[in-house]
Amino acid sequence: MRVHMPSALYSYTGRREEARAEGGTLAEVMADLDRQYPGLRFRIVDEQDGIRPHIRIVVNGALASDLGRPLGPEDEIYIIMAMSGG
Repeated sequence: MRVHMPSALYSYTGRREEARAEGGTLAEVMADLDRQYPGLRFRIVDEQDGIRPHIRIVVNGALASDLGRPLGPEDEIYIIMAMSGG
C-alpha cells in the first residue's frame, strides 16, 4: 500500500514523500516502515504503542486513531504532523 509522508519525516525516508509498506493493520505497516527506514516508527508511535499526539494518520480519507485498525492492500495512508513553533 502507499504511505504518504510529511516533509518533516523525509530525512528518514531518503527524501521520499511516498513509501510502500505491507501489513494487515496500521501497527504492522508501522513495523514494516521501520524495517525499511529505521527510526521512523518512533517519530509516529510513542512508547505505549499509541499514535503520538501531534500525529494524525488518515486511511482512505478517514482519521485512524488506533494502530489495530485493519487495512487492505489497496488502502492509501497519509501521515500528517501538526506544526508548532513561535
